[in-house]
Amino acid sequence: MFMAFAHAFKTPDLRKKLLFTLGIIVVYRLGTHIPVPGVDYRTVQQCLDQTADSQGLFGLVNLFSGGALLQITVFALGILPYITASIILQLLTVVIPRLEALKKEGQAGTAKITQYTRYLTVALAVLQATGLVATARSGALFSGCAVASDIVPDRSTFTTVTMVICMTAGTCVVMWLGELITDRGVGNGMSILMFISIASTVPSALWAVKKQGTLAGGWIEFGGVILVSLALVGLVVFVEQAQRRIPVQYAKRMIGRRSYGGTSTYIPLKLNQAGVIPVIFASSLLYLPSLIAQFSSGNSAWKTWIVRNLTMGDHPVYITAYFVLIVFFAFFYVAITFNPDEVSDNMKRYGGFVPGIRAGRPTADYLRYTLNRITWPGALYLGLIALVPTVALAAIGAGQNFPFGGTSILIIVGVGLETVRQIEGQLQQRSYEGFLR
Repeated sequence: MFMAFAHAFKTPDLRKKLLFTLGIIVVYRLGTHIPVPGVDYRTVQQCLDQTADSQGLFGLVNLFSGGALLQITVFALGILPYITASIILQLLTVVIPRLEALKKEGQAGTAKITQYTRYLTVALAVLQATGLVATARSGALFSGCAVASDIVPDRSTFTTVTMVICMTAGTCVVMWLGELITDRGVGNGMSILMFISIASTVPSALWAVKKQGTLAGGWIEFGGVILVSLALVGLVVFVEQAQRRIPVQYAKRMIGRRSYGGTSTYIPLKLNQAGVIPVIFASSLLYLPSLIAQFSSGNSAWKTWIVRNLTMGDHPVYITAYFVLIVFFAFFYVAITFNPDEVSDNMKRYGGFVPGIRAGRPTADYLRYTLNRITWPGALYLGLIALVPTVALAAIGAGQNFPFGGTSILIIVGVGLETVRQIEGQLQQRSYEGFLR
């Protein structure tokens, strides 16, 4: 990986792309520290110091925004509205025939779906910004802070609208920065920004583990977390690259005096076909009961049960529900993103077949059977990798949203692998050009 970056910096055009990407990252990190107008910055910092170990409901969202959410900055919402909009459009593509037709139109249809994603991102940003402002004004953003209700001193409508507009505009700027990286930089811009948001909180979180440790001044806990994290990174890299290759043979066809086909290829089915999407879905769904309970008044029995069982990451009920939801969403997401019937029809149309399997319906059944078999270990792997680090880190006081926890480590490793793969691909292309010349 380091050799790839070293060779990339020696290539002039790749060096420009890397430097452009680094410049966009600097701009993004600057925006995460600019407070929204109308917020008392000193009160926010005081509440952050008092509730550093109990961020609770907003911890994961704050992690994805690089710590900007709880500081109520212009980039407080981060890239999450765009990610949510992308997931919603991806799910609706299977349900709405018009979106499915656009997806099959190629580049023009993809551009149209991207435009719809931007519109939905703005709408979600307005809703989330309104909810964040209302939460900050009520004092519920920092439940353990005595001065939480003083974060927004001015309760006028003008101030509230100004804060919502600033956060929505910040989300639009983040979306634009991500698209700039995709077009003129290296890698997928949205994934890079999410990677930077999570990675930026790693040093402070590691130092917090060291300060809370009791063995040798906390250095033993500090070193143990680093060793376990490196082992987890190796495991994730190994599993993320695992795939089941289904061989495909294309029959030879004679068109005029030329022969076409007769080649062999394969369909790569990854062990973790769904990526980190099931973990995000499960986390979001588990946050809904806690969010409803936090804004409800009174001390009813259902609210007490939710607060007791579904707000702590190391509670048995939370762990069980989290694991079951991850497995369910893994199968659900794979089912809507990979259509064995469509793949089988495309293979049959171009004269392709799986050796030993008849074309058409038998091929679709074989692909469906194989996909179900490899989805089970992939779903169980996602559940374990999301829960084991979370429980272990919570046991040493690192908190359930530690940057080397389950969701974070999957995103960091996945984005890192994809970016390095793109850099190596571009380097390989330039090597072939030089060879041909």
